[in-house]
This record gives sequence, C-alpha cells and structure tokens, in this order.
Amino acid sequence: MFILAKIADLVQIVPEDFNKDAAQAIEDNINAKYANKVIQKIGLCICLYDLLSSSEGLIGHGTGLVNVNVEFRLIVFRPFKHEVIIGRISSASTDGIRVRLPFFDEIFVPRQSLPEGSEFSSEQIYEWRTEDNTLFFDTHETVRLRIQDEVWKDQSPVGPREKDEPSNSLSIPVGSGKTKNSPYSLIGSMDDAGMGPIIWWDGEEAEEEEEAMAE
Repeated sequence: MFILAKIADLVQIVPEDFNKDAAQAIEDNINAKYANKVIQKIGLCICLYDLLSSSEGLIGHGTGLVNVNVEFRLIVFRPFKHEVIIGRISSASTDGIRVRLPFFDEIFVPRQSLPEGSEFSSEQIYEWRTEDNTLFFDTHETVRLRIQDEVWKDQSPVGPREKDEPSNSLSIPVGSGKTKNSPYSLIGSMDDAGMGPIIWWDGEEAEEEEEAMAE
C-alpha cells in the first residue's frame, strides 16, 4: 500500500526559517510542499521519510531566499494492482459504491464489480440477495476490496481546444460531492469470496480488529 519514492528538487528557505537548524528547515519545506499532494504516476505523498543529501545553500539575488538542491525519499500511498485493502463505505449510487480510508477517499467500486445479484435499493444502499439470505452494504460499514485499476488525471491547465477533445481514459462517476477530475483515484472490486463487509465473513470481533488496524 505504501512505497518509498526518491525525489530530487530545489528547496528555497525563507529568511524567517534561518533560526531553525538547517536540516529541520529543509524537512519542513519538503513536507509543506509535498504532504497530501499527488505526483502523477507516483501516488499520494504522505510525508518525508528521510533526507539523503543536500547541497550548500546559495542566496538568491535580490530575494534573500537560500536555494538548496536536495535529494530525499517520501512515503507515498499507491496500492499495487490486485492488492486487498480495508476501508469504509462512504456512499452509494446506481453506478456503484464509494469507499474511503482515513486519509484518502477517492476509491470507487463499480456496480458490475459487486457480487452477482447485488441491487441498489430505495434505502440508497446495495443489497446482495442470495438463496438463503439478504446481505447489506451499509454506509460506514468496514469492507475489504481488491484494487483493480488506478485513474490519473493531469491537473495542468489546458486550452479551450484541448477541453473540447474527447478523452479515452477511464472515468469515475460524479457523486456525493466528489469530482471525476481528482488527480488520483482507485477502482476496486468486491465480487470475490471474502470481499465486501468484513462482518459477513469474520463476525463482529474480527471486524473490530480490522477497524483498529485501518485506523
């Protein structure tokens, strides 16, 4: 689920940070720039892991900023394909179910990736009707899902001509205040044995343990 990404960048230290230890000032700058940001084809940056190297600081002409070339590693959230993760159902629509983690809520499970026989009910949740029972995908329920794909959206400004061009990339339906233009989204499935609400398979005690791990 988490990886280390090696990055090289130019850090600019403002005069207000000159009273800090040099390493601390650099680390604070890196976290402010990258934490909770998405880097295309790398993932969601969580925080700095370690500082590998840094150059001598050079004062910029007329700015007072100290420029430092640095190399560092970031902790990045990017599940691999087919990885099983645990989250909570945040909402559902006729298109499918949205799942969130404590720090990430752009996970979507399409309707066709739910167990066969699942139907969207008037209660705004999905029900899985089996021969013997009816099981529910309740909102806020803790679930297991398998990552099937990832969706990247370039957030760079585009011209009017580019906006009018059709896109062949995979999209996620808009719903519950979310935007299909999120820079990084995940597509999951819950149609295998053991997937879906944990309580179906493991009981309440196992669900509590899974929730504690997820938090």
